[in-house]
Amino acid sequence: MSRSSTVVAIDGPAGSGKSSVARAVARELGFRFLDTGAAYRAIAWLVLERGGSTDDEPTVIAALEGLDVDVTVDAAGQRVTIAGHDVTEPIRTERISAAVSGVARVQAVRAAVNERFRAIIRDAEPGIVAEGRDITTVVAPDADVRVLLTADEAVRIRRRFGDVGGDHQQVGARLTARDAADSTVSDFMTAADGVTVVDSTDLTFDETVEAIVRLVTEESHD
Repeated sequence: MSRSSTVVAIDGPAGSGKSSVARAVARELGFRFLDTGAAYRAIAWLVLERGGSTDDEPTVIAALEGLDVDVTVDAAGQRVTIAGHDVTEPIRTERISAAVSGVARVQAVRAAVNERFRAIIRDAEPGIVAEGRDITTVVAPDADVRVLLTADEAVRIRRRFGDVGGDHQQVGARLTARDAADSTVSDFMTAADGVTVVDSTDLTFDETVEAIVRLVTEESHD
């Protein structure tokens, strides 16, 4: 991929804080931001809106027909539309969180959205922070900085509970199930060659952001 911009790719398990950390890193660096999981969530939203189930692979694949999903990233933030509907807010519900793995594990879906992600990354100036599953190994394996952001499961569950509330035990069960489902198509618990592990178990949010910004700064000075 020929480019002059800086690309930062961040992967990690559910509840590791990928989205919020990546967004803060992008803001700190003055880069664009891409949450790749938003596209999978948008497709999950479409399937559910049509009365289908994301556990049914033929139904998920059928949603790809004439697929019109757009992830727009600009100074105002990220907007997500699918089939002409702005779903930026609706895709963040627990209903979608519980259903999105059924979409993400379908290889035909992954192939379709990955092409869109690569185009966004290629055109980003002066740089972009992209986060999500497979970002460090499949979507942007040649990113300037590649990070596996992780934390102990108990910490990830506590953070997710703080974000969404509800029943702590159910939140934990959903997070564990999400990791198990996603791991059938992607290894996001082990860093590939050239990927730096940032373990935020004992770090504050600001310290985690600072650690990744420092990696980018050091890379730019090499």
